[in-house]
Amino acid sequence: MKILRAADHKRMPWKNGGGETVEIAISPAGVGLADFDWRVSMATVASDGPFSVFPGIDRTLSILEGKGMRLFIDGHRPVPLTQESEPLFFPADVPVAAELDDGAITDLNVMTRRSALRHSVLRLVVNSRQELSLAGGQSLLLCHRGHLELDLGDDKIALGAGDAALLAEPSGRTLELHGNALVFVITITAI
Repeated sequence: MKILRAADHKRMPWKNGGGETVEIAISPAGVGLADFDWRVSMATVASDGPFSVFPGIDRTLSILEGKGMRLFIDGHRPVPLTQESEPLFFPADVPVAAELDDGAITDLNVMTRRSALRHSVLRLVVNSRQELSLAGGQSLLLCHRGHLELDLGDDKIALGAGDAALLAEPSGRTLELHGNALVFVITITAI
């Protein structure tokens, strides 16, 4: 297991005109998947506009802070997205524009390359004790808010807000989670 602390995240300018992107994980090495190419980022966005297009890369978006946004995806009816919404998946190569509700939001954005990988994002509210069963592939547990303790049997790992735990090959593993936290469970599998 690799622990990624909030202080270690890579920060870079946000391309849509304001704020910054905090990279949680970029192409982690040594996790056992061929062509492993994915990214998880938290970005503070301070302007409207089209999302960056990444050919061949599927994405999931979730609103962490702010009043949210309306997404305009390939001419469909606007999709409202708030902090209470489940993470929204949308496929690669689809034109996407956004209209912000309050001028600034913070979002969680997961990207994986379509030709090699599939991803899923689960929003999990932990109150006291909760079990989490993990499928095959790689999983990233991102503690967005609060504090979390992972009970791995022989080991216990503490995560604070913004920390993440990258679990390689967790097939069939059940974790015991303790704490009060909002957690994102991001699972990556080979296609």
